[in-house]
Amino acid sequence: MTFLQRALGAVVGSAVGDALGAPFEFGPEGAFSARFPAAGHGGEMCGGGGWDPGEATDDTQMAVLVAESLVECGGLELPDVFHRFRRWAAAEPKDIGLQTEAVLSGGDPWDLAAALHFRTHQRAAGNGALMRAAPSAVYFAPLGRDATMDAARRLAALTHGDRAAWEGTAVFHELVRVALAGEDPLAAVAGTLGAVHPEHRDRYATVLAPDWHPDLATEFNGAVWPCLGSAVWALRTTNGYEDAVRAAIDLGGDTDTVAAVTGGLAGAVHGIDAIPARWTRPLHVPLPGFAGRVLSTADLTALTRRLCR
Repeated sequence: MTFLQRALGAVVGSAVGDALGAPFEFGPEGAFSARFPAAGHGGEMCGGGGWDPGEATDDTQMAVLVAESLVECGGLELPDVFHRFRRWAAAEPKDIGLQTEAVLSGGDPWDLAAALHFRTHQRAAGNGALMRAAPSAVYFAPLGRDATMDAARRLAALTHGDRAAWEGTAVFHELVRVALAGEDPLAAVAGTLGAVHPEHRDRYATVLAPDWHPDLATEFNGAVWPCLGSAVWALRTTNGYEDAVRAAIDLGGDTDTVAAVTGGLAGAVHGIDAIPARWTRPLHVPLPGFAGRVLSTADLTALTRRLCR
């Protein structure tokens, strides 16, 4: 399998997981399998909860904004990414995290907004930076572990002032990088933990351990570390992209984001051909604030090819 096939799996796979999970957000455990008990029978891109069938949420919308900034600027230009985020947030998207919205609408400079918000509220460890990280993980993967983890932290810090969010996003970047190289990201967990900031290493070691189960989480999976832990658990306990995403959504709670993170990891491992066409066909990504643009799977494919150049 080529790097490009895995990269497409990561980016499209994350978007597909997002759109599949959105109608089940904040629902009970097992709701997806209760409605679709057998894999492969179709109809899973059902829409609901305010989402059209196949419609991606803020998770993928923000991921696209990161990706387009990277390819149009030729690298990481944090003020440009923040400006795109702010333009998107001002257009009142269907969904946006409360903390992300506060940071983007507060009027503070790009390099201070998240830190000032965290200083005041002391709550910024949500999964809102992790959810949008698949394209940046692809873009920085060829530069190696240190560069990809550093980029993840810097991108996360645009909206999340808590280092816990930076470290979780950095771990995701590294696990995707390993998978894109055709290696086993699960085998790379121990080494990746060694690169995590010491103050946050233990919490990630707990949720990434082979014997951890999402039922053991002490926080809602809208927090960054149980979200990442749930995605790694779904990858570890299944044998393919479809089963991994199904398992993630069946956890309940923040289903769109857990499935988006799972889809990014599983897509990088299993590649684009493992994602069912019945899921990619209806996939679409509206971009509020950007002249009514709506990206299709073909558009995401073209964008990913640009990321890989």
